[in-house]
Amino acid sequence: MSDAADGLPREEERKMLAGEPYFGGDPYLSLMRRRAKERVAELERLRFDPEGYSAAIRSLLGTVGDDKATIESPVFFDYGKNTHVGKNFYMNGMCVILDCARVDIGDDVLFGPSAQVYCAEHPTDPAARLTGAESARPVKIGNNVWVGGGAIILPGVTIGNGVTVAAGAVVTRDVPDNVVVAGNPARILKHV
Repeated sequence: MSDAADGLPREEERKMLAGEPYFGGDPYLSLMRRRAKERVAELERLRFDPEGYSAAIRSLLGTVGDDKATIESPVFFDYGKNTHVGKNFYMNGMCVILDCARVDIGDDVLFGPSAQVYCAEHPTDPAARLTGAESARPVKIGNNVWVGGGAIILPGVTIGNGVTVAAGAVVTRDVPDNVVVAGNPARILKHV
């Protein structure tokens, strides 16, 4: 399964990755989202075939740090190829990554069930929303981070190294190294 777009223009993808307003219903972007779903289905099919499973993860994601990456089913990615994970990555089931922008995840990162990363943003003005325009901002997660079950990381957020994001936290702004954050919006509970 190649990412060749059968001659479809890629201008909306360029705008999406550049953080500019883009049209999510673009034929090329729609094709890439469908291919991500196909890759996730392949990942689920190969779950108990160690070699095939590792290859399926590499096919789904942009880059993978090692063959220890584990992604439990079910899972959802908008594109997959815009998500880059480091060594020893673990993602529990029911997780969502809306990788309309680049998502960088460091080494030794664990996602609890239903953890979510959102790069996608939509206009708050109802008239602007009707145009179909949307935008996206990248998310960065450092090394040795635990993202608890049901936590949500919003567009443009950078999470430092050694962070614990408590279950159910909604991370709306950058998080420094070596802290525990919790709540909605997430606040620092303690330094570790």
